[in-house]
Amino acid sequence: MTGEQVVLLIDGMHCTSCGLLIDAEPEDLPGVRSASTDLRAGHSVVRLEDGADIDTAALVAAVEAAGDYTARVAG
Repeated sequence: MTGEQVVLLIDGMHCTSCGLLIDAEPEDLPGVRSASTDLRAGHSVVRLEDGADIDTAALVAAVEAAGDYTARVAG
C-alpha cells in the first residue's frame, strides 16, 4: 500500500503499556516513519515515509506479534 498513513483497528489492548508495545513493532518495518496508538479509540495510526510502498499484511503481523492482539486495516 502506498500512502501517507495506514489506520489499524486493534482489539485486545488493556492499558497504556499495550499501546507502547504496539507502537514499537511497526516502527521496525522499512518505510514506516512512526506509529501512534490510541487505547481509547482502539486504533493505531502508522505514518509512512514519503513514497513508501508497504504491505499492510506486514503491518498487521507486526502488531499481532507484539502480544495477544488482533489487528485489521480500517476502511
